[in-house]
Amino acid sequence: MKKEYKTDASMGQTQGVDSKGKGKEVSGSMARAKKFSVRRQGQSTALTLKAKDKEVSGSLMGQNQSVGEIITGPSPFDDLPEDCISNIVAFTSPRDACVSSSVSKTFESAVRSDSVWEKFLPLDYTSLAPASRAFSSKRELYFALCDHFLIDDDKKSFWLEKGSGKKCVMLAARALWITWGSSPEYWQWISMPESRFEEVAELRNVCAFEMGGTMNTQVLSPGTHYSAYFVYKIRNQRHGFRDLPIQVGVGFKGQDMPKNFICFDLSNDVNKQWPRKELMKSEKREDGWIEAEIGDFFNEEGCDEIEVSIVDITSGNWKCGVIIQGIEFRPRDCR
Repeated sequence: MKKEYKTDASMGQTQGVDSKGKGKEVSGSMARAKKFSVRRQGQSTALTLKAKDKEVSGSLMGQNQSVGEIITGPSPFDDLPEDCISNIVAFTSPRDACVSSSVSKTFESAVRSDSVWEKFLPLDYTSLAPASRAFSSKRELYFALCDHFLIDDDKKSFWLEKGSGKKCVMLAARALWITWGSSPEYWQWISMPESRFEEVAELRNVCAFEMGGTMNTQVLSPGTHYSAYFVYKIRNQRHGFRDLPIQVGVGFKGQDMPKNFICFDLSNDVNKQWPRKELMKSEKREDGWIEAEIGDFFNEEGCDEIEVSIVDITSGNWKCGVIIQGIEFRPRDCR
């Protein structure tokens, strides 16, 4: 029979509870635990859970749960100097700092310190901060940099990943080289309100689907594993891309580039027209665009050139109906 265990923090006793809710004393315990309390000093708030005669339903296990009550209590953390707490929190992450601010009023005050948030900001944050805006604290500046904004003549979108403070960048379609991209009969440049950039590239009709770009990794965080994503939309009226594998790759300039494949218009047909390829992950984003993973790389020092390519090597057929916003670089497994 499956057992759950409750520990009495004040008496050091342990009680087993079987799946029917019956108590059974565990070997080594002195008596049944009747109360579990976690106390925190000073101005903090703590939980003390006491057994009640009245029970409420709603347990994840389908069993009843006892009602608890919240009381205030002292905490040892409030005996620490506030600057000491700030120094400790600064060695964690922005996500951990936000969580720790709920420990106590002293922690909340310490976490708001500029000395904490300056550690989370990139070293070149002064050159990234919008000159047109004044910030009352480093914390306010940090969260402002977590919103997308344009840099490098509006050819890049930049932001910090909120939980880690790592740099993220999207190269605009205008920053890419596109075969026949300057010919209006093949490609047209349009505005879309949901785009981060003033213009995006829409494919009108082309047989040579080829594009790519380069970027200095100094704009990214060093010592970080990154993934690159192709960000696009597809029109309802489209042709030439059905089940077509598009070769993509990302790698450091001058080195061999690993090759992968993506597909803009994947069907459920068992018998594909084009050769079967193992495709990289593609999914719809919250902003309404679609992203397809190109590949990944480790940015060690942040002083190299990174290259990206997107090329159709399978079909010479004419194609249309894809809209390209750009190529996004962000820490692997971060949204």
